[in-house]
Amino acid sequence: FEDMKAVVYDFCESRAGEHARAFLGDWKGSLVCDDFSGYKAGFANGLTEAGCLAHARRKFFDLHAANKSQLAGFALEQFANVYDIEREVKDLNADQRKVIRQQHSKPILDALHQWMTLQRQKLPDSSATARALDYSLRRWTALTRFVDDGQLPVD
Repeated sequence: FEDMKAVVYDFCESRAGEHARAFLGDWKGSLVCDDFSGYKAGFANGLTEAGCLAHARRKFFDLHAANKSQLAGFALEQFANVYDIEREVKDLNADQRKVIRQQHSKPILDALHQWMTLQRQKLPDSSATARALDYSLRRWTALTRFVDDGQLPVD
């Protein structure tokens, strides 16, 4: 949301966590990322994990595209509602964005979390739907951190 935007791509020959740790060095702050295990050490050393909602959404998108899953379709609708709010708040300052997220996105996400938890109890561990739910449920705190921090992007 800042005026200065940057994307950094740091190619490494492997996915070893040492590369992420070396790249991040002593930097402290919120890191918006996927579930790559190479970041885990940084989270214990002062980095704040902020999940990428697009990664969680994609799990349900793939399910819906593959077999028109009604469960995935419902999850996608809820993610779409959150992204609609994000489009509305993108030009606001961080404090205003946080207030609107708290008022509008948080109830959607709270209900989605409750729904995901209930759906997960009904599914066998081996199903693709269970894996999509597990990804989101396991990372829920990180995925929803943007709601409490107007500086963080949703993904």
